[in-house]
Amino acid sequence: MKPLEAVIKTTCPYCGVGCGVLAEQNTAGEWSVRGDGEHPANFGRLCSKGASLAETVSLPNRLMTPLQRIADGGLQRISWDHAIDRVADGFRAAIDEFGPDSVGIYVSGQILTEDYYVANKLMKGFIGSANIDTNSRLCMSSAVAAYNRAFGSDTVPVSYEDLENADLVVLSGSNTAYAHPVIYQRLVAAKERRPNMKFVVIDPRKTATCDIADLHLPIAPGADALLFNGLLVALADAGKIDHDFIAASVDGFEASLAAARADAGDPDILAQRCGLSRAQLEQFYGWFIAHERTVSLWSQGMNQSASGTDKGNALINCHLATGRIGKPAMGPFSITGQPNAMGGREVGGLANMLAAHQGFTPEAIDRVSRFWGSENVAQKPGLKAVDLFAAAGTGQIKALWIIATNPVFSLPDSHAVRAALAHCPLVVLSECVANTDTAQYADILLPATTWGERDGTVTNSERRISRQRPLYPPVGESRHDWQALCAVAERLGFGTAFDFADAAAIFREYAALTAFENNGSRDLDLGAFTQLSEAQYNELPPTRWPQPACHAPIEPFSDGRFFTQNRRARMLPITAQGAPSALTPLYPLRLNTGRLRDQWHGMSRTGAVPKLLNHVGEPTLTIHPMDAARYKLRGHQIARVGNTRGQLMTRVVLDEHQRQGSVFVPMHWSDAFSRDGLVNALIAPIIDPISGQPEFKTQSVWVEHYPAEWFGFVLIREGLPVPELKQLPGDYAIKITATTATRYELAGVAAPSNWMDWAKTTLNQQKNALETDAVIDREWIEFADSATGRYRIAQITQGQLDWVLHITRDSRAVETQWLLGLFAEPTLDAAQRADLIAGKPAGAQADVGPIICACFSLGRNTLIEAIEQHHITDAKALGACTEAGTNCGSCLPELKALIAQNPPSAESATSPAQASIED
Repeated sequence: MKPLEAVIKTTCPYCGVGCGVLAEQNTAGEWSVRGDGEHPANFGRLCSKGASLAETVSLPNRLMTPLQRIADGGLQRISWDHAIDRVADGFRAAIDEFGPDSVGIYVSGQILTEDYYVANKLMKGFIGSANIDTNSRLCMSSAVAAYNRAFGSDTVPVSYEDLENADLVVLSGSNTAYAHPVIYQRLVAAKERRPNMKFVVIDPRKTATCDIADLHLPIAPGADALLFNGLLVALADAGKIDHDFIAASVDGFEASLAAARADAGDPDILAQRCGLSRAQLEQFYGWFIAHERTVSLWSQGMNQSASGTDKGNALINCHLATGRIGKPAMGPFSITGQPNAMGGREVGGLANMLAAHQGFTPEAIDRVSRFWGSENVAQKPGLKAVDLFAAAGTGQIKALWIIATNPVFSLPDSHAVRAALAHCPLVVLSECVANTDTAQYADILLPATTWGERDGTVTNSERRISRQRPLYPPVGESRHDWQALCAVAERLGFGTAFDFADAAAIFREYAALTAFENNGSRDLDLGAFTQLSEAQYNELPPTRWPQPACHAPIEPFSDGRFFTQNRRARMLPITAQGAPSALTPLYPLRLNTGRLRDQWHGMSRTGAVPKLLNHVGEPTLTIHPMDAARYKLRGHQIARVGNTRGQLMTRVVLDEHQRQGSVFVPMHWSDAFSRDGLVNALIAPIIDPISGQPEFKTQSVWVEHYPAEWFGFVLIREGLPVPELKQLPGDYAIKITATTATRYELAGVAAPSNWMDWAKTTLNQQKNALETDAVIDREWIEFADSATGRYRIAQITQGQLDWVLHITRDSRAVETQWLLGLFAEPTLDAAQRADLIAGKPAGAQADVGPIICACFSLGRNTLIEAIEQHHITDAKALGACTEAGTNCGSCLPELKALIAQNPPSAESATSPAQASIED
């Protein structure tokens, strides 16, 4: 692929931090990426995922052409013209017979603002229904609702610099070290510059983020609003209310304080209800009282709740009551999960919003109608995500277009989502990969561009718009999502309104809509960009909005004016709600879900990078050892987790820092990587009544030991066909991408009667590429010990290793790095064949242990050896010695924990400077 220019400035496609990336291609055609030192979001930093972007330029299972489902359930290649006709005909037929509310579009925080704008314009502006929603509904819509209730606008009033300059940072329901690693590293650096800076982490779990915590509050699940109601009372009792600010700019203070007093009650009872000690409560409240320069950052731990909006408003109340908003280094900061969740909010990607941060008021409907030149603008909010798919299941939705997301994987009650899509007459999927869970239910698949090919803008968590620039032309027949949407709009008769030449033209129109009849009445104003030339658009630097045309921008709320009708902020009376799912003897544990450090969503991109699976390669159940003993679970063995909706199987991880009575399962394992690892199959579709955001954090479940009689793994050389997960034996099957091979982890009760027959049949699914009618030089190396249950078999063709199968009764992980090295050998010698029989290398290769530093593939045992050998006492010294933590820094919390668990003797401790000199 030929690069468009030497070094390309673009933006990372992962989390909402919005890091700038520099991409470069060498003369051999290989891409490399590094952080953009000039981008104000990251100043050159990248996390482990962003640093691995070059390894995902060529995605496996790439969808290259339009496909349609045929009668036998298979897929057939079709032309773009035919595909667009089928989509347009299906939408038109449904609209003609059942009305515009019979169709819907479901989009994603992964697409660009220009794609989002066109989808919203088509659905709300010309089809005439607001049945367009986004997967951002699942991660930050409660924060949107809380901001709108408090400010009259969806305005994030904080920047990353505010975070760094605050004297107190409160992190609520946010494992920032894993979910937003670059922000975490900026906070670590700020703490080093200003040691008196304080951090409070409010989270039921002790996460990696607690590494920087001066105070960790292991709050009871769901008690956030109660905690903040108590804080409001403490602020009032301490005389910290800013009465002048309230008199000038805030309504609702007295009612909100009265509700908080009624809710919080006696301090001892409050602490008990929050699951904290009174001393912890008083320390937190005391710090908040003492530090005016406070930023409160919250994320999914608060948002993903049946009362997430109230939780957000309870926290915002504390900032409004004290006037800690609209000023440097203070404010309530909801940090977004996806790279363009903010861009979607701006253009109306949510079903309850019109474009440009406008609601469904008569004035806004009239304004948008006149701007778009359409008399068919939607008059009311549409169906939110959970309700949209439920409507597909009941037959209300006849045609549904899903763009750049995998709702079968990501929505709660995933079995019901599968049934709904199977029932829907027309399901269209725009995707860049062909094997997502949702693709199984699509009638039409449209090949979409992906990172590396996309051209447009994204907006990060601090309202900063950045360009995402293409590295190379679209692959195969893939098209930008806005192009597919415009083509369907043209077939539906709306072509004039969708005659966009390029992304720059869309951006100009979007910017013009934000400025149209604005005059300071709305927060989002990009009037300065309405006349951008294509060249200016291409060179657009990272820019925070607002950017009005006629005057210099001011930071929102710095003038004490908000965007409600009377321009005053609103405090809301909040009564805390408990967890919606009750614990019972049948379902005694609270299930929490969330992200891992090195993975993203359903792993269609990160799951293709072997080193990103080295840290955690399987779905895991993290459980306190006391709970594990109670339910007869053992570390590294397999557990079942379930409730009335379904069950999953995971590897058990014992962690004394896990809250007792709760368990944690990561969200990332989809059908493509796990036979039964989909955690959302267990999540009830309980939603916040205001925001429509589902409750993902407090589901009640049971756990039980899975009585596996055997454990094993399969390695298959890269390039050879691999079996589907359903073809593998046992109940537990996980696919793991590895260097030079594909790996499967297996466990089961019943085993094949003959492992050799099974392996030869299942692992040889088609002839080897070298095979002809001639006799092939193929051999099998086998070892069996029926007494211990150990079995090993490897196939070698033309001297090269094809596949390896290991079976044992021991659940402990087997070191396979040496085996992966054998797959790269063109011919195995006698010693290597002997190693295959023995099941380990004769050269006694050191076991590096579980990988901690993904960037340099450094394992726990290697790092402990370095700590002991060089008497290391801090992470900087360990980095100087081994490079661990010196690239993206995402592993630093674990490195510090490792050093704390393995301290050198006091007389031989080495400083960072000494370690650098010695090594």
